[in-house]
Amino acid sequence: MKYTKLPHTDIEVSKICLGTMTWGNQNTEAEGHEQMDYALNQGINFFDTAELYPIPAHPDRHSVTEKIIGTWFKKNGNRDKVVLASKIAGKADFTKFIRTTGFKKDSIIEAVNASLSRLQTDYIDLYQLHWPERNTNYFGKRGYKHDVSDHWEDNIHQVLETLRDLVREGKIRHVGLSNETPWGTMRFLTESKVHASLPRMLTIQNPYSLLNRLFEVGLSEISIREKIGLLAYSPLGFGTLSGKYLGGMMPANSRLNLFPNYARYSSETAVKATEQYNTLAKENGLSLAQMALAFVNTRPFITSNIIGATTMSQLKENIASIDVELSEEILKNIEAIHGQIPNPAP
Repeated sequence: MKYTKLPHTDIEVSKICLGTMTWGNQNTEAEGHEQMDYALNQGINFFDTAELYPIPAHPDRHSVTEKIIGTWFKKNGNRDKVVLASKIAGKADFTKFIRTTGFKKDSIIEAVNASLSRLQTDYIDLYQLHWPERNTNYFGKRGYKHDVSDHWEDNIHQVLETLRDLVREGKIRHVGLSNETPWGTMRFLTESKVHASLPRMLTIQNPYSLLNRLFEVGLSEISIREKIGLLAYSPLGFGTLSGKYLGGMMPANSRLNLFPNYARYSSETAVKATEQYNTLAKENGLSLAQMALAFVNTRPFITSNIIGATTMSQLKENIASIDVELSEEILKNIEAIHGQIPNPAP
C-alpha cells in the first residue's frame, strides 16, 4: 500500500480509502466485516462512511452502515488501527427523515453523538459536511443556476464554531467538506484564516473519475495551492468503469439493475467514452477498472481514492490498482479521449 498524509497533519492515510456505502443494503453485516478485515490486512487504514449510508437513502436503513462498522470495532478491538471518516447529511428533500434543520448547532452536535454511538467509538478522525445546505451545483449538476427562492443565510462561521467545540471536546479530530464548489471551499478556508481559532477544512470529498473530471476546472488549483486534499468518490462511476455494463449488459444485483435511477454515468456520451477507455485498457493488458483507478491515483491533488465493492473479487481488484503504473503513453491517450469527450458524466 502507498500512503499520504491528511493535509496539515501528521496523520498517515492509505492512498486507497475503503468506501462503505453499500453495507446494510447490497452487502450484509458479515460481508462488511469481511471487507474491512481484508482491507486492513492489505494496508488500508482509512475508512469512509456517513450517517446517510447505505444508499439509496431510506428511513428503514438509516445509518445501518455505521452500526456495521461499530460492531466490527467492538469485535476486533482495533479502532486505533483505522483513520475513520464520517459525514453529516445536508439539508435535502431526500433526507427529511434524518432531520430538516441543516447544520444548526444542535443538529451537528446531535449528529456527531449519534454517529459515535453507532460506531462504538469515542472519536471520529475526519468529520465532513456531506453536501452544502445552500442550493448549488452538486450531485450531477454541471453548472450553477441561481435559485431566487433559496433563502440560505451564510452560517459558515457558526458551523465552524460548533465543529471547533467538538474538536475541543475530543469527539472529532479534523473536519472536511464534500460535494462542495470552489466558492464554498474558499469561503470555509477564508473563515478559518481570518479567525485562527476556527478549524480548517483539510479535505474535500467530491466525485472524480475518467468520466467526471470537473474537479480540475476550479477546485484542483484550490486543492494544490491551499493544500486541501481531494478524497475522490465514485472513481469507477457507479461501476460503469468496470466495463460490466458495456454491450448492453446488466448484471444481476448490480447497482444499475437494482437502482435504475442511478444513471449519472450511463448517458450515451458516457458509454461512448467508457468504450474508448476500455479499448485503451485492453490494448495495454489492463482491466478497465484498474486503469481507471490507477489514473485517479496519479493526480497531484489526490489525498485518497475511495473505492467500494459489493464482492470480494471486486474489492481485491480495486485495492490492487495501487500497484498499477500507467505509462506516459497511456496517460497521453487518456487525455486524447478526454479531449474528444470531456466530462460526459457531471
